[in-house]
Amino acid sequence: MTTLAFLGLGEMGSRLARNLLDAGTDLVVWNRSADRMQPLIDAGARAADTPRQAGQMADIVLSMVADDAASQDVWLGADGALGGMSPGKTAIEISTLTPGWVQDLGTQMQARGVDLIEAPVSGTLPQAEAATLVFFLAGDDRAIAATAPHLAPLGRAFPHVGQWGDGARVKLATNAVLGINVAIWAEVLSMLDRSPTDTARAVDAIAQTGVWAGNSGYLTGAMMQGDHAPKFPVALLDKDIRYALGVAGDDAPLLRLLHDRLQRAIDAGYGDDNMTALRKLHG
Repeated sequence: MTTLAFLGLGEMGSRLARNLLDAGTDLVVWNRSADRMQPLIDAGARAADTPRQAGQMADIVLSMVADDAASQDVWLGADGALGGMSPGKTAIEISTLTPGWVQDLGTQMQARGVDLIEAPVSGTLPQAEAATLVFFLAGDDRAIAATAPHLAPLGRAFPHVGQWGDGARVKLATNAVLGINVAIWAEVLSMLDRSPTDTARAVDAIAQTGVWAGNSGYLTGAMMQGDHAPKFPVALLDKDIRYALGVAGDDAPLLRLLHDRLQRAIDAGYGDDNMTALRKLHG
């Protein structure tokens, strides 16, 4: 049986790891805070003391961490997973990263005979739990085909978007649109609340039009109910928008405004709240 290792058991990663276990995967887990591993160990996973040990134990190593720095540490640090991986093994990087770092990581893995598949996801906690995430796959066709059965329990769609770095660009573009949708709904709901119009009726009417997006119901519902329990925190969205600005360069006025708005929310103490907490900036 093919052994998989999962590195990084945050809110998203722990759910993906559990889905792998539920699918009957022989799974090794590692997390910087060891207490995050225990529920998965109780469910049948094996623990690794370090990412390097996980790389030794598994045929395929998946990582889902916060940013470029965490990715560099978990793969290439003193106890990094790549140091334990022999030629012919496969790495799957699910984290949302910058294209440049993904390309650098892929080159270093290639020099060691390890295949890198870039696989950032679109979706938050409900989609992770329901295994309905969309994975943006980038890398070698052969390696992607070989790992497809192992990723299948985690998502509903797996578009192949290109080579290393392309996955990051598609993911950052996706989250740029998401962030702008969050910000505009926060403003529009505030506009309606300040007017004589019934906000709920207005939203129901807007939902019948072509401007209604797939996530509009979730965003408007959470904002109107004041439910900002973290699924995709403001601070993480801001990190992605900063990465997107690095791709866009100077020609990104809306993203710069969004970044300023997210920074204002962080400064107000909402960084750990869900992205819908942008609504709180409007009273």
